Amino acid sequence: MKIGPAAILCTTVLMTSVSASLNASPSKNRAPIHHRVHECRMPLGWNAVAARKPQFVIFGEIHGTRQAPAFVGDVACALAARGERILVAIEHSATENAILQNAWNLSDAQFPGALKRSGWSAPNDGTNSEAMSNLLVRLHRLASRGQSIDMVAFNGARDEAQSRQFSNLPGQGPHEAAQADNIRLAAKARSYDRVLVLVGNAHARKRPIARIGASYEPMAMRLGSPSDTVTLNMLTAGGTAWNCVLKPGVTPNPGVAITPKDIACGSYPFRGLTDLHRPAFIKLGALPGAETDPDYDGIFWLGKVSTSPPSN
Repeated sequence: MKIGPAAILCTTVLMTSVSASLNASPSKNRAPIHHRVHECRMPLGWNAVAARKPQFVIFGEIHGTRQAPAFVGDVACALAARGERILVAIEHSATENAILQNAWNLSDAQFPGALKRSGWSAPNDGTNSEAMSNLLVRLHRLASRGQSIDMVAFNGARDEAQSRQFSNLPGQGPHEAAQADNIRLAAKARSYDRVLVLVGNAHARKRPIARIGASYEPMAMRLGSPSDTVTLNMLTAGGTAWNCVLKPGVTPNPGVAITPKDIACGSYPFRGLTDLHRPAFIKLGALPGAETDPDYDGIFWLGKVSTSPPSN
């Protein structure tokens, strides 16, 4: 397996700071559930996001933590409990979206095993963590109870035709454009009240990225108009995360593929901000005393985070 230099660079940045159709399969006719579900706790700050009435809310994460997928699960759960129709987009390969859709229509008991038996997989880079698996199982359980939640796997080109469609873009542009196209296609399948996107925070930026002599537009720039999109950057008090980084001494070169022997995956510490000693929350703009980051509309705060290893 060859790994593109841009993808590895994206991972390094994070550590320092379908099939037949990609459309999410329509849920069965589900009546909205209006009773309070104890596990659905909306993080503080969501109302400011909702006031903007965005179609897409992008959560730019550092891969491989327990907390980020759980946070997005809380938002999806709370919105669905209010009767909203939700699509959750996850950074798994678009070529495996049909597997996800087929499994999504199975019972709770059948769902996890069906994914494993069908070959559902992901790179060993934190996107295939236990926390991501728990997110899928949790939201599938809620959907089975009658809440209107669908999922879509959107990462990368879904087929050769899509690869050719965006092949003229510079740098990592083709990958970013395919991500955005896949999410939009799934979003058009139904009249969703909200599309929640969990993705590495480099893809969630709202300004072009320059890498290895090329400038390209991240997925968030290509997904929709700025008024339809709110993008949030994950901030923490530090901790650990499962990720893949270049081994010491490995320098990426343009046009030279990075191979698995060039990278090391594992649990790595990373620095965060001073602990705010607050529960997880969302804030548009910057934290008090901090400068506004023009790459994002706001932040989601997770406090101290911990590693979620790959799902077996």
